[in-house]
This record gives sequence, C-alpha cells and structure tokens, in this order.
Amino acid sequence: MSQKSASEGEPVTPAHEQLAAPQAQQGVTALLERGRTLSTPVLRAAVDRLAPPMDTVAAYHFGWIDAAGNPTHGDSGKAVRPALALMSAEAAGAAPEAGVPGAVAVELVHNFSLLHDDLMDGDEQRRHRDTVWKVHGPAQAILVGDALFALANEILLEQGTVEAGRATRRLTVATRKLIDGQAQDISFEHRERVTVEECLEMEGNKTGALLACACSIGAVLGGADEATADALESYGYHLGLAFQAVDDLLGIWGEPAVTGKQTWSDLRQRKKSLPVVAALAAEGEAAERLGELLAADAKNPEIGDFSEEEFADRAALIEQAGGREWTSREARRQHATALAALDGVAMPEETRRNLFALADFVVVRER
Repeated sequence: MSQKSASEGEPVTPAHEQLAAPQAQQGVTALLERGRTLSTPVLRAAVDRLAPPMDTVAAYHFGWIDAAGNPTHGDSGKAVRPALALMSAEAAGAAPEAGVPGAVAVELVHNFSLLHDDLMDGDEQRRHRDTVWKVHGPAQAILVGDALFALANEILLEQGTVEAGRATRRLTVATRKLIDGQAQDISFEHRERVTVEECLEMEGNKTGALLACACSIGAVLGGADEATADALESYGYHLGLAFQAVDDLLGIWGEPAVTGKQTWSDLRQRKKSLPVVAALAAEGEAAERLGELLAADAKNPEIGDFSEEEFADRAALIEQAGGREWTSREARRQHATALAALDGVAMPEETRRNLFALADFVVVRER
C-alpha cells in the first residue's frame, strides 16, 4: 500500500479527537467493567500461585498494591481484551462466564509482553507510575513476565476440555506472533527507512494478533466452530491495527497527563511508528528533512540529550509531511474492515451492537 493511495478519499478528523455518543460510551464502560469484574478474581488467584517475591511484583504491575506493598486502587489498564473475550463467548451463544478463562489467559500474556517491553524500551512510566523494572529491577521484570506467560497456558489447559486445547493453540500462535512483532519493532529502531507495509506487518503481529485471539478465544471456549472463530479473529486483528494506529498517534501527540507517558514518547525511543513511516513515504520538503534527521539519528547512539524543541520539530515535520493525517485515516479504514468481518457471523443482535460499540471506543480515545 503506497502512502499516496492510502491517503485518498474524504478527509477525516483524527480518530483520537472525535467524540463518541455519551450513551455508546456508557455502554462500553459497562462492558469493560463487566470484563474486569468477572476476570479479576480469577486473575488474582492465578497471580497468587506465583512464588514470592514474584507474586507481589506482579500485584504491583497490575496496580493492586503500591511499591511499599500497600493495597491501592491504581489504574490496571483499559481491560479491552477481557471485555472482548466475554463478548466472543456470547457471539457463540454461550454465557459470558464461558469466556473468563480465555479473558484471563489473554490478559496474562498481554501483561507478560508489557513487562518485557517496558524493560527493552527503557520505559520508566506506565499507567502514571514507575514500571516494574524501575522499582523491582530488570531481573524481576523478566522473571514475572515469564511466569505470567506460563500461567496463561496453565489457566486454559486445566479446563481439561477439547475446546481448551483449541483455545490454547490459538493463544500460543498469537503469543509467537506478538514476540515476532516486538523483535521487528526493535530492529526498525536501527534502520533509516521502514516501509508502510513492513510497519503494518509488525503492528499486526505486535498488537493485532493478541487482540484477534481475545476476540476468538471466548467463542472457542463456548463451543464455536472454526469458521465463526476465524471471523471473530479477523474482526479482532483489524481492530488491533486500528487500536495501534491510535496508539501511534498518542505516542507522539498524546497528552502526558492522560497517557501516563513522557512527551514525544515514541520519538524518544526512535520508534518507526505509522506516522513516521507514512511521513517518510510522502514527497516534499518536510519528508526530505525528516529523512535527513532520522538518518543522522541512526548514526548517533545517544538520543536522550535531545531538547524538547528538537523532538517538537520532528513531530511538526511528521505532521507537515502528512503522517498524522494518514495514520488517522488508516485507523478508520482498519475500523471499517473489522466491522465488515462480522457480516457473516450469526450472533445475538445485542452482542453485535456491543462489538460495534467497543470498536468505536478503540479509535475514539485519549489514552
């Protein structure tokens, strides 16, 4: 897909700047809260299986305790994946509770990746507080991440059903793709140029694969056939790409007080995110100047001493070259593709409406 062809069509407002209908937002909030309510007790019980001090380190990561070990009501994340796993079960005609083991397993894998990613990326803040490696050290971040991945498979396989085996296969494939995506992401940081196609492949692995799994795993546990599970997986994959496109916008232009990350977060990490690669694929003075700066950056191992003005200049060049607008368009395109994947799936109309509403939420957010 070329930068030019992907930019054709009617202009759209950047996805994270749109306003959703209050009623729809309230419905999504209720779905997210349901996912949290049903999955958190099982998630906590799983974490309690870990040997000390991994159990307390994991509890800190999930926001259940502070660095001193005191109980807290910290931000434990958006809980999009658990909500999708429960709706997935409902799409297959099962009760939402059937999707709980899948919701917990996906959430464990997601947080395994966050623990490792924060360490590899050098991120010191997540959800408005210090990351695990910053508080407890790199070794604990690695160990707890590994333990969460093992727990995810344990939670599924101990169900002891044929459906649990099918669900585990989907989870392990998604995890392998997620790791592939992280490896691609890291390799891109040391390259001067990355194509839009390469970036979309990376983001499809790193974000799309696990969200796709969340959207199918509940259905599988609820007894859905492969065709239904595959259609829900396609919905989740494209929803993941929309989700990541919005994340890429927020990674450059997001408000730190809302996102919980530093200003120009992705630029500080030299990430070749969608706005960057789309800008580089464009023509014009801004794209050319951006390419020169990034080529110089690739030869300079130290980027931490850049001033705020230098990061702001790079962000401005990306926007002038069209990278911000292109990424917003791509978020909307992936959103539409996700919804179209549900066309052939027979499911309760309320569940379909909920899946549509959550897809809207993914591309209309500020964090």
